[in-house]
Amino acid sequence: MKQNRIIFHIDVNSAYLSWEAVYRLQNGASLDLRTVPSAVGGDPKSRHGIILAKSIPAKQYNIQTGETLHNALQKCPNLHIVSPSYGLYMQCSDAMMKLLEEYSSVIQRFSVDEVFLDYTDMEDHWGDPIAMAHKIKDRIKEELGFTVSIGISCNKLLAKMGSDLKKPDAVTTVFPEEIPRKIWPLPVEDLFYVGRATLPKLNKMGIYTIGDLANYDYEHIKCRLKSHGALIWNYANGREASPVRGGKHVDIKGIGNSSTIAFDVEDRITACRILLAITETVAMRLRHTENVCGLVAISLRDSELRNYSHQRKLFSPTDCTKEIFEIVTELFDEAWKGEPLRNLGVRVSELSSNELQQKSLFDDVDQERNRALDLAIDQLRLRYGSKAIMKATFLNSGVKSMIGGVGADDYPMMASLL
Repeated sequence: MKQNRIIFHIDVNSAYLSWEAVYRLQNGASLDLRTVPSAVGGDPKSRHGIILAKSIPAKQYNIQTGETLHNALQKCPNLHIVSPSYGLYMQCSDAMMKLLEEYSSVIQRFSVDEVFLDYTDMEDHWGDPIAMAHKIKDRIKEELGFTVSIGISCNKLLAKMGSDLKKPDAVTTVFPEEIPRKIWPLPVEDLFYVGRATLPKLNKMGIYTIGDLANYDYEHIKCRLKSHGALIWNYANGREASPVRGGKHVDIKGIGNSSTIAFDVEDRITACRILLAITETVAMRLRHTENVCGLVAISLRDSELRNYSHQRKLFSPTDCTKEIFEIVTELFDEAWKGEPLRNLGVRVSELSSNELQQKSLFDDVDQERNRALDLAIDQLRLRYGSKAIMKATFLNSGVKSMIGGVGADDYPMMASLL
């Protein structure tokens, strides 16, 4: 690992909401969602679902990410709610990635709205890192229409903590000599890997701030909390050395979505429509990561909240919506016993790069045509929205043509990267 690294962490401010606001303004809307109490999430008509993102004015009503729309509307009856548009978010994320690629060849998409950029040894070419971070931030704002916060440090942990310190539209450094002043006064629960289970244990040890943890006896905390204690003690002292993982493909294990239905699903046609809507989204996400899948699985939950699943390994990996859905329906027919269902899910795994995909002698002769059709449909949905094109089976069915979106399993979390 190189010494004296310079790492940027670029974090989109209120990403989903900002992207929705910019898109709507660019298409003639008069209301900027960022200026009023607003949120992205769920279905505004049925008022089902959870809050995925919220505006700064919505925070004044104590609206929390992850809470139900029902609870949020009780706090703020005039809350402006919009449904998520996952295709739009990936398009915005890709646009930001393309801009960042001008400044470094080593960038890592950490999530749909967060990117690490390795600026090490780039000063001779681009100049002072702080000045360049301001330039990048301002370019994103001027050219793409949304704001970001950028943290700068010698490792990914401190860079990410830096971007969290000041929002929105800010650049913040957290170099080792700044840790006592900027990081140690923060509550210990603000540190990565200090969760709800760990916090009470630390509090019993008299540890309430990150500084308390950093200055605690290392051997003692290691004895009390084992390897986890050693890890968070090192984090509290700003010690972390993982590389910025550049490259085209995101290292993911699987892609999936599920949906809880507001009514009992009691017939095969409705169940298969819902599974098709989920498959449409999962397959589009699979193609977006430029992977193919070698295993397809479904999950079902009945009205008695009993869960079961069924899966099948593929002879030839695929990213084709039609092929994946054919397997999904076969799995459903094998697994379903006719009981009312409340939740259905689809997941693909055993992923590999589509660059390595080889044709099989048993492949459908129409496979290439289906693949070209899928890519054309993806482009239309990314440009004009998920409702721009849909299969006829969804017309007047009451089932959305695409269900689900970018999930947490699309991108590795901090725990797997540091």
